[in-house]
Amino acid sequence: MSLFDRMVVGMLPLVPRGIVGIVASRYVAGNTVEDAISTARSLAAEGAVATMDILGEEVRDAAVAERFTLQYLQLVDAIAAAGISSTVSVKPTMLGLDITEELCEQNVARLCGHASERSVRVAIDMEDHPTTDFTLGLHMRMRERFGNVGTVLQAYMRRTLSDIEALPEGRECQIRLCKGIYVEPESIAYKGYDEVRANYLKALEALFERGIFVGIATHDEYLVDRAVEIIKRRGLEPDAYEFQMLLGVLPQLRAKILGGGHALRVYIPYGPDWYAYSVRRLRENPKVARHVMRAMIGLR
Repeated sequence: MSLFDRMVVGMLPLVPRGIVGIVASRYVAGNTVEDAISTARSLAAEGAVATMDILGEEVRDAAVAERFTLQYLQLVDAIAAAGISSTVSVKPTMLGLDITEELCEQNVARLCGHASERSVRVAIDMEDHPTTDFTLGLHMRMRERFGNVGTVLQAYMRRTLSDIEALPEGRECQIRLCKGIYVEPESIAYKGYDEVRANYLKALEALFERGIFVGIATHDEYLVDRAVEIIKRRGLEPDAYEFQMLLGVLPQLRAKILGGGHALRVYIPYGPDWYAYSVRRLRENPKVARHVMRAMIGLR
C-alpha cells in the first residue's frame, strides 16, 4: 500500500458521515426498495436494465441473516409487482456463510426458489478467496434446482480460466465477469494492471467459446472496446452477452455502450447500511476511493 493509500485509510475516521453520504448518494440508490425501484425506472428510460443488491455482508448472527433473507424475498416480490427488468445480486456471507455453510445454502435456496416462481434471476456474488469454492458449488446446486441462477468470476484470480473449464456449456449458464476488488495474495491473484486486463480478455474469450452468457462487468474503456471487437469478430447475437456497470460510475461510458446498441445492466445497491458499506469498501481498497473521487470531479 502506497503512502497516499495509507493516508486515505487513516483519514477515513475523520470524514464526517454527511460527506461520506454526499459521495455515496451518487452510487447508492437510497435506503428503501422503493428508492431502488425508482432508480431502476430512471435507468430504463435510458435503455438500461438493473440488478439490485441490498447492502450488507459478513453477517455472523443467524437472526440477521434471516432478516436479510426476508428482505430479499420482499425485493423479488417488489420487482415482480413493478414489472421492471431487474435481477437480484446477493452475497453468500450476507445470508449466513460466516455462520455455517448449511444455513447459507438454506437461505440462498429460499431466495432462488422464490425468485424462480416469479421469473426473477438471481446472481450469487463472488467474495474473497476463502469463499470461492463454496460459491461456485452453491451456484451449480442452485442452478440445477431452480434454473435461472448465475454467479461471478474475477479476472484477477489465477484460477479463473480453470474455473471456466469446469462450467457447463450453453447460454443457460450465466456468468458476470469482473476484474475483482478484494485484496488478495499475489500467489493467487494477478497484481499487474496489464496482467489483469490480459486475463480478463482471455477469460472473456473462454466464456464465449463455451457458449456461456456473459455479463461484461467493467468500467475500463479499453476492455469495453476490446470486448466489442471480440463480439463483432465472433458474430455474437445480442442474447449472448450484456455489459454491466455500477450505479453512478462513468455515465459517459454508459451512454457510449447504450449508443452502440449493446444491452447494459446497472448494479443498484440500496439499504440503510450504506455508510458501513461505503467506508468498508474504501478501507479494503483505497484505489476505489481514488476512482470515486476522480469520477466525482469529472476526471478520467
